[in-house]
Amino acid sequence: MDVKSVIEGYRDELVSRLGSLVAVNSAMGTPEDGAPFGPGPKKALETALAFMQEDGFKTVNLDNYIGYAEMGEGEKLIGIVGHLDVVPAAKSDGWDTEPFVMTEKDGTLYGRGVSDDKGAVVASMIAMKAVRDLGIPMNKRVRLIMGTNEESGSKGLAYYVKKEGSVDYGFTPDGEFPLVYGEKGMVGAVYRSKKTDILDIKGGTVSNIVCKNCMILLKKCTFSKKALEDYFNNNSIAYEMNEEGDNVRISVTGVAAHASTPELGRNAISYLMCGLRAAGCQDPFVEFYCDHFGLETDGTSAGAACQDEYGALTLNNGVIGMKDGVIEGTIDIRFPVTFNAKQVVKQWSEHLEDENGVIEIKHTVEPLFFPVDSPLVTTLLDAYREVTGDTESQPLVIGGGTYAKGIDNTIAFGCAFPHEDYRIHNTNEWVRIDELLKQAEIYATAIIKLLAL
Repeated sequence: MDVKSVIEGYRDELVSRLGSLVAVNSAMGTPEDGAPFGPGPKKALETALAFMQEDGFKTVNLDNYIGYAEMGEGEKLIGIVGHLDVVPAAKSDGWDTEPFVMTEKDGTLYGRGVSDDKGAVVASMIAMKAVRDLGIPMNKRVRLIMGTNEESGSKGLAYYVKKEGSVDYGFTPDGEFPLVYGEKGMVGAVYRSKKTDILDIKGGTVSNIVCKNCMILLKKCTFSKKALEDYFNNNSIAYEMNEEGDNVRISVTGVAAHASTPELGRNAISYLMCGLRAAGCQDPFVEFYCDHFGLETDGTSAGAACQDEYGALTLNNGVIGMKDGVIEGTIDIRFPVTFNAKQVVKQWSEHLEDENGVIEIKHTVEPLFFPVDSPLVTTLLDAYREVTGDTESQPLVIGGGTYAKGIDNTIAFGCAFPHEDYRIHNTNEWVRIDELLKQAEIYATAIIKLLAL
C-alpha cells in the first residue's frame, strides 16, 4: 500500500468528520466557565479530540483553549497546527446554503470552515492515520495541535506555547501551497484629530479590512457640491448626498479587501477625504488625512514606505469613528520581512504628528522568515512537489499572518492550492473533496519526510 491508496480509503470518513465539525458554529462567543472563547469553540475542540481518541491517539485538552492528538516516540516533536474556530456566518449574508450544514454538490463541499480551517484539520487527522497505517518508524512524536481562537487573536496558541513550549519542526495548514516561508511584520496604530468642524463620521468594520462604507455629516457650505460629485463620478465611486437642514450627510461605497493587499480595494474613507479636499473643504482633519494617507496604500505620505526584494510595505485605514468631537481611526501596516519593527517605527516617527492630528503606535509584530534552503522549507516543498508534480509554483512571502508567527520552527503549508479562491471569510465557502484528499496525501508525505530528518 502507498500513501495515496491509504488516504483514498478514508474518503467517506473525511467527509463525515468534516460535516460533524462544520455543524458546530465555532465562531468566537461569550466566554464562560470552562469555555474561554464561548461554547461553540469548546464543542468543536471536544468533537475533534473525540475523533482522535476513538482512533487510538493520545489526546490532551488544555482547558478548552486548545488541544492536541499525538503519536510516536522520541524527544523531537513535529507539530501540525490548525484551528477549529471560524468567522461568523449566516444564511442572510447571501449564502446559497446553510453555512453550518455542510452541503455536497458534484464533489464540492460548501459550508463555513470547509476550507478555513476545519477541512485542513480533518485532512491532517487522516494524514496521521495513514502514516500509522503504513507502519512508518516513529523516531519523533507527531502532534496535531487544534486551536479555537485563531480568528480572534490566537490566544489559544499562546496558551499552548506557555504550557507545552514550541515544536522542532512544524507547519500550519492554514496558508497556501506550495508553502509560505515569509510573513510580513505588522504595526498597529491609531490616528486622532486635534481639531475639526466635522459633525460626525463613521466607517469600516475591522482594522484589517479596507473600509468599504463611510458616512460623514458636515455643514453644507464647507465645500463645493458639484466639485465633490465630479470627483466621485470621475473616480467611479458610488455615493449618496442628502441635505439635513443646514447639514449634509454623505455616504460613500468603496471596495473591501484584506489589509495585506489594500491595493486590491478602494478605501471609502480615503476617497471621501480626498474628494472633500478636491471640493475645497479646508477642514483641519481632512487636511491631516490627505497629507498623511491620501489614496496611497504604500505609506509614502505617512513617511513609512519601504521595501525589500520580497515585497513592499502596505498601509490600510480600516475603521473610523467620532466621539466627543474627536475623530479616531485605525492603521494596519504590513512591513517587509527583512526589516524589523524598530526600523519601521523609527522611520515613521518623524511623521506622526502635525498641528491637525496625531498618530499613536499601539503594537508591533516582528516578521517571520525562513531561508528557502532551510531544512524545513526544502522538506515540505519536496513533499508538495512529489505529490502534486507541480514544480512551477514557487514558495511565497505574504502580507497576512498565520499561526506560524505564534510558535517556533513553523511555517504555513497549504491548505489553499495555487490559483484557487475558496471564498474564505466569505459567503459560499467551498472545497473539493478530491483536494482535501490531496492535502492529506501531501501532509502524510511531509510527516514521513520530517521523520527522516
